[in-house]
Amino acid sequence: MTMTLPLFASFEDITMSYDTLHDLLIAELQDIHSAETQLLAALPLMVKHATTTELSEAFTTHLADTRQQVDRLVKIFTTLGVTPKGDTCKGMQGVLAEAAETLKKKGDPLVIDAAIIGAAQRVEHYEIAAYTSAIALAKSMKHTDVVKHLEASLAEEQSASELLTSIGDSKVLAKAPGMPTAGSKSR
Repeated sequence: MTMTLPLFASFEDITMSYDTLHDLLIAELQDIHSAETQLLAALPLMVKHATTTELSEAFTTHLADTRQQVDRLVKIFTTLGVTPKGDTCKGMQGVLAEAAETLKKKGDPLVIDAAIIGAAQRVEHYEIAAYTSAIALAKSMKHTDVVKHLEASLAEEQSASELLTSIGDSKVLAKAPGMPTAGSKSR
């Protein structure tokens, strides 16, 4: 059975070319800007649907961090003399579409929070990968100020991921129904 990916079926609509590392860096930064802008719209919904206070607070904090990350990106674009406008980040669009499906689920609040944490972790890891790639490009081009801003955002993404893991482990997974108790066997 051969699987065809519609995304790769036709390359006729490609408009940007990557002739230099600068072209690639700009495209990466525009993609990150799109991703962060999409996340700004999604995080208030995650705050609203989280039932654990710590999870809601983590999303609220990350919303403020995301606003700072967008501001940093705008500074980077100004420094580089380019516009932040680019194509929509389809990767983040897909990850957030999955997160939106998670937010529609019904069930035990702690199990739903566990699902939301999983969706949020996918968002964080997507962002971590994007920032890591952009940092490597900026370093290779000796854009010291750009690297500094991107590393600050990367550190916030990593911190958010660690916090989600901690909340999941201590506040959600440990108390959710279906967890084996001492002396019981898991299925």
